[in-house]
Amino acid sequence: MSEPADQVASLDTARLQLRRLRIEDAAAAHQAYGDAEAMRYWDMLPSPDLEETQRRLQRSLSVDPQWHATWSVWARRGGEFPDDRVIGMVNYHARQAWNCRLTLGWILIPRFQGRGYMQEAVGAVLTHCFTVLDIHRVEAEIEPDNVRSARLAQRLGFQREGLLRDRLFVAGQPRTVQMYGLLRSEWRG
Repeated sequence: MSEPADQVASLDTARLQLRRLRIEDAAAAHQAYGDAEAMRYWDMLPSPDLEETQRRLQRSLSVDPQWHATWSVWARRGGEFPDDRVIGMVNYHARQAWNCRLTLGWILIPRFQGRGYMQEAVGAVLTHCFTVLDIHRVEAEIEPDNVRSARLAQRLGFQREGLLRDRLFVAGQPRTVQMYGLLRSEWRG
């Protein structure tokens, strides 16, 4: 059953809470959007300042969640963190409800890499997409050199399906991506 188009549900995992991105998250989001390494494989250049990150968030938030939604990923208080903190974002975009398909993207603040957070966060979003949004196919477009994201997609069950040459343009330069796909029947969540 599909959720109302104007809502983005909060999602909880053992270590994380995912909630709809808010403009108030801009300073935390800028830790990713302003970081050249984090943005290396993103479809835009790093934000030069917090104001640009705020503009990007505002554009994202202005899109109807029927087509696009972004969750901020919060590490729960306790364990290695004395307080709740944003560690990254996960989004869906290019949603085509009539084709039961959407594309996922994710970004993690670099200092939180290597701890399994994105696998946990993306897994929660995948479960939401397949069960609540009634999606049949989830896609991820990953640049061939983005080994971490490719491994993550494969750990989650995505299949590499093919190369899309010059699929994106970033700062006027073409970028090639690998298409990864995951069907609801393949999801082991």
